[in-house]
Amino acid sequence: MNISAIAKDLVPLLGGKENIVSAAHCATRLRLVLADDSKVNKAAIDKLEGVKGCFSNAGQIQVIFGTGLVNKVYAEFVTLTGTGTASKAELTDMATAKLNVAQRLARTLSNIFVPIIPAIVASGLLMGLLGMVRTYGWVNADSALFVMLDMFSSAAFIILPILIGFTAAREFGGNPYLGATLGGILTHPALTNAWGVAGGFKTMDFFGLDVAMIGYQGTVFPVLLAVWFMSHLEKQLRKRIPDALDLILTPFLTVIITGFVALLFIGPAGRVLGDGISFGLSALYEQAGWLAGLVFGGTYSLIVITGIPLIIADRVIGGGNGTAGVAASSAAGAAVANPVIIAQINPAFEPVAASATALVAASVIVTAILVPIITALYAKRFNKNLVANETVSTPADSLHH
Repeated sequence: MNISAIAKDLVPLLGGKENIVSAAHCATRLRLVLADDSKVNKAAIDKLEGVKGCFSNAGQIQVIFGTGLVNKVYAEFVTLTGTGTASKAELTDMATAKLNVAQRLARTLSNIFVPIIPAIVASGLLMGLLGMVRTYGWVNADSALFVMLDMFSSAAFIILPILIGFTAAREFGGNPYLGATLGGILTHPALTNAWGVAGGFKTMDFFGLDVAMIGYQGTVFPVLLAVWFMSHLEKQLRKRIPDALDLILTPFLTVIITGFVALLFIGPAGRVLGDGISFGLSALYEQAGWLAGLVFGGTYSLIVITGIPLIIADRVIGGGNGTAGVAASSAAGAAVANPVIIAQINPAFEPVAASATALVAASVIVTAILVPIITALYAKRFNKNLVANETVSTPADSLHH
């Protein structure tokens, strides 16, 4: 195999030397940032010797050569073109700069939420299993097995701010462990559990400002906003604090300042934002149900990603208690992410990942709206039958007393 010939033939198919901004490589792919991606002849590149595929992704042109071969082609390519080398992180930054605002937002949200999908999927499936166990009475609700399954199914949602805090800090350029710590602050046991607020909660006087001691379990907006603030604060502190004190002062000041800001301002604002969206959808459904369906379906992907659960559909449309909505959102979110995950495992599928995602998302929209409704209707019917059976059995039981 003539490596020099491969590199030489590749250059004009990429639009020439002047079109190549920077180059890097991973274990299998040559990663390129170009001035104009439209000049790339992907069909011709696919036919080059040693090339196993060519596609564009997030502002990069990636040419698949395979392990070992890519190193040789990269070395020859850089020598031939005189292109400046870059690390994968630097190349990613260059590619991101080429994206528009909507693409950057989608990429950011994807980088934050895709890593935690397995935890959400596992919890969603466990919730479904727990619902079946409860519905059919397979296990007593007081048994150790039932209690443990309940713990397993809710764990990911309880510590969701911690999981998001870690991945969001990494995406925003902050320390992931400080992000996780901030998520822990927002879900601290000293705060009333977010799902138990109906039973009452405490307030504390902070220099004349009433602070509601309510946790943020299962929420997304508050921790996202707080970690974004934390990451920017951390960067500014590192620029100003001497290197000798950086290891001690930067984490200390970052946590204490962000902690106060999160509990006093960002957390309540994020909760209001989430509640406002929920209230808006509920009000829209009451006034114009058909329009609510269109809005809900059209914004479904955003709803799944940002954590505004399908509990609304379950409660408002189906009249349920929200359980079906949580399970549907978990499974639906995972389904939409599958094409991207598969493409990451096998790069050959990356060119069709976008269209496959759109197709799955369209199917998910219909399913996600119907599942809470059907589940709620079934639950109502089951409960009626259960009450009827209990009513019939009560007189007979009373004869024994």
